[in-house]
Amino acid sequence: MTLEDLKTLIREVQDFPKEGINFKDITTAIKDPNAFQYIVDQLYLKYKDKGITKVAGIESRGFIVGAALAYKLGAGFVLIRKQGKLPAETIKKTYSLEYGEDIIEVHKDAFNENDVVLLHDDLLATGGTAKAAIDLVREFPVKDLLVNFIIELSFLKGKESIASEQNIDVDSLIVY
Repeated sequence: MTLEDLKTLIREVQDFPKEGINFKDITTAIKDPNAFQYIVDQLYLKYKDKGITKVAGIESRGFIVGAALAYKLGAGFVLIRKQGKLPAETIKKTYSLEYGEDIIEVHKDAFNENDVVLLHDDLLATGGTAKAAIDLVREFPVKDLLVNFIIELSFLKGKESIASEQNIDVDSLIVY
């Protein structure tokens, strides 16, 4: 398996979730056992020596690879969810979407001062959700924060937005 092989397994869905959007769907890649293993293995190789103690996955596709990666790294896994989905006390962040606002949350006891956190999601577009998730993690006194995506849509400039506003390194496995 190579990155080029992986790219051929990612389905593009026209006009989803709304007209004019060409959605990159990772479900066609992760249903293939070789592709799923390749994604997790490539991310593991990148982060295995970074001292990651927690992987935080952003709802919902960030949970899939994020949890597998946390297991492989020997790290804990933290859910960053939409409002009202977590059962205990949370910290929340409101952020803007092109069609309104949304809220994400994390449990108040998710991280501590000894944590090196890898924030993970499947796709980086404009960076709005990722920036909100970064802000949530930064509410805690963590040692370090790294950010990773499987796919980056570079033409939407999300990486530049996050890197400049958040002063953080952002990495993606596949860049379109």
